[in-house]
Amino acid sequence: MMLCCSSPMVPGETLTAKAELLAEWGYDAIAVFQPLDAWSSDARRELVSLEDRTGIRPVEFVLSDDVYGNAMSEDAALRERCRAMYRRSAEVCAEIGAVTEIEFEYGAQNPLPLFEPFRQLSPSQHSAFVEFYLEMLDVVAGSDGRVLLEPINRYESGYLNRIADNVRIIDEVAHPNAGLLPDLFHMSIEESDPAQALRDAGAHVVHVHLGDSNRLLPGSGHLDWPAIVQALRDVDYRGYLNLECSTEADPNVTLPATARRLRKLVNV
Repeated sequence: MMLCCSSPMVPGETLTAKAELLAEWGYDAIAVFQPLDAWSSDARRELVSLEDRTGIRPVEFVLSDDVYGNAMSEDAALRERCRAMYRRSAEVCAEIGAVTEIEFEYGAQNPLPLFEPFRQLSPSQHSAFVEFYLEMLDVVAGSDGRVLLEPINRYESGYLNRIADNVRIIDEVAHPNAGLLPDLFHMSIEESDPAQALRDAGAHVVHVHLGDSNRLLPGSGHLDWPAIVQALRDVDYRGYLNLECSTEADPNVTLPATARRLRKLVNV
């Protein structure tokens, strides 16, 4: 398993500066979360040449904007703006062999689902989401790019909160560029046993987001990280472990220290 860090967590004015710090701190890769309004031909060239110049591979790419998370919105114009942005992300992933992710929805839920967990999609919602997923997979078909499903906790998505619900859809589309992106923070809310959920997902796991139960760096909450890493070993996971959480304090201190801790954990 290799170590990765999300670009917003890393100090630096440019993607190159961020990558150079990650290389110095012991990381192998970067997950690029790129604001849509700052995406340009120059930014694309910097991204595409990043590994050759810094040794840090961009393994995840997501364009972000206020429309993010609205791919299944009932507002047709909002839905299409979101999907167009997602397609652009997938096109970049097809070019550089990275992953991007989608969810049924993403955003604060109102009202909060305090006593109604694990809502299931209606037949029409299910068929519409599968159709959208297949459209996204067509963008990366024949490339090394992947479009993954990320289960999101109930407070940020009304549906597809658990690993098992997403795995069923991945099995249904049966596409070589599909797969699962488990996020341990979301799993700490929705899964009774995160390690076992990872074992159950098995070969569907393509990329992993790390964040403890309090969405701080691994080791800051109550997740059992040795058990989680062992579960990933048990399913022969050889991909990237990407930090997607708060750095807690000065990232110049916490991120190198986290890389050292994770390296010891995965190299046991």
